[in-house]
Amino acid sequence: MTYIVSYQKFIDSDRTVEIALPIGESNQRVGQELATVDEVTYVALPDNAVLPEQPQEITVSTVALTPELKAQISANSPSIELINQLVVEKIAKKYSVNDEIKLLRTQPSPQFDEYNAYVESCRAWGRNEKALLGL
Repeated sequence: MTYIVSYQKFIDSDRTVEIALPIGESNQRVGQELATVDEVTYVALPDNAVLPEQPQEITVSTVALTPELKAQISANSPSIELINQLVVEKIAKKYSVNDEIKLLRTQPSPQFDEYNAYVESCRAWGRNEKALLGL
């Protein structure tokens, strides 16, 4: 699973100080910045990730995710925007907009049921990807 932390970036005329993320086995940073809302930046981390010592300008807090905050982060997250776009592309790869309109008008039918099952599988994929980010 994933947990979310928040912090405020330190920015002055000379530099920007961000959160120090853990380094994984492949020498890559572990964690993903989700969004910045009202000058607070939210980062998703795997449950087993331990944050290293932080720069003195940064204070990190674990987030208690309320439905309202989840909606705000999701609305401002490039990652969520990308997942939503990929869901649309997965559906469009198999069904054009005209196909979708036609199928919606012919329900109930086996073709509609097939279409609906495919769309729901695409949406489930998107929900799973968002859950991996803690959203």
